[in-house]
Amino acid sequence: MAGIMSRKDATLFIGFAAVVLLLPILAAPFGAAYPDLLQRFMIFGIFAIGFNILFGLTGYLSFGHAAFFGVGSYAAMWSFKLLSLNAIPAILFAVAIAGVFALVIGYLSLRRSGIYFSILTLAFAQMCYSLAYSVLTPITNGETGLRMIRADPRVLDRLFSEAPAGVPVPSLFGISLSGWNGFYFSALFLLATFFLAMRITNSPFGMMLKGIKSNQNRMNYTGFNTRPYALTAFVISGMLAGLAGSLLVVTDPLAGAERMQWTASGEVVLMTILGGVGTLVGPVIGAWLIKYFENIFSSFNDNVLSSFFGFLPDGAREAAVVVAGKFVGEGWHLSLGLLFVLIVVFLPGGIMEGVRRISSAIRRRGGGRHATARGELSPSAAE
Repeated sequence: MAGIMSRKDATLFIGFAAVVLLLPILAAPFGAAYPDLLQRFMIFGIFAIGFNILFGLTGYLSFGHAAFFGVGSYAAMWSFKLLSLNAIPAILFAVAIAGVFALVIGYLSLRRSGIYFSILTLAFAQMCYSLAYSVLTPITNGETGLRMIRADPRVLDRLFSEAPAGVPVPSLFGISLSGWNGFYFSALFLLATFFLAMRITNSPFGMMLKGIKSNQNRMNYTGFNTRPYALTAFVISGMLAGLAGSLLVVTDPLAGAERMQWTASGEVVLMTILGGVGTLVGPVIGAWLIKYFENIFSSFNDNVLSSFFGFLPDGAREAAVVVAGKFVGEGWHLSLGLLFVLIVVFLPGGIMEGVRRISSAIRRRGGGRHATARGELSPSAAE
């Protein structure tokens, strides 16, 4: 691995891989150690990393990435319905279709920059949502969405085996991808996506993208044509969004238009900003945090809060439950909003900026102690 990446990057990748693969154990104390949720952690981590390749490296803020996410879901579902329950052809088909959509939308949107680019991507995403919801209903099944049924053709599967009994389930060469199998399958794709992001960030191509973010006009004046680089980043980002959408179909065998709404695009923006724009690990942390709030924090009720505040006297416990109840359950968005405001105000670089500040403080304190020790030893050394 030393020939592929530096020792620092190799250490980061090994540490990240260890956390991902041990997540079923690490998430247990937080009540999140069940496969469906952890699989969503992996999927939206991929989505956030892909978005960060565009936004974090080039500075182009897209409000339309949910379009590629939804297109990937629909493409994977049609592969499951028409070709095979094997996940590999579905994922390849979804990534390819999302890449084509990203190429077209990116080519048109990148003719503008700044807020105009963001509005264009939002407009294209809403157009895709409207098409999926009401116009292309023979392909998307409208608001009901697409599901796999036993009567689907699946021509490749029927050539080699009989139709499965019961509800069809995505598989990997006959191995069901439900439960923990699905989690580790998605985890491998997250690790591959993280590795790709590392290679792009530290490559000459990544340096060019960072130059676009720093000062695109200056690069144009020096003779660089920055549009092909930005378009390539846009397409890669869209393909990774399609990959995430296809993996979500493996977890939840339903492809619906709601996955293409503008709120889904805003969610991935929030994930990236919360974790740290332009960092490698930050978008993944942001995705995990938001999905934890959405699925676990939102399930807290008065009984859970009463048990948590059980050490308080009766009157104080009831008051604490009433106050805390406004921030959990249906009010989980309020807690997430407050967290986002605090991070934006005090940590503009996201959670990863806080991590860097803490590590810098620890190093400074350690350096001060070493300097003091050297000062104390110098007289004896002089003697």
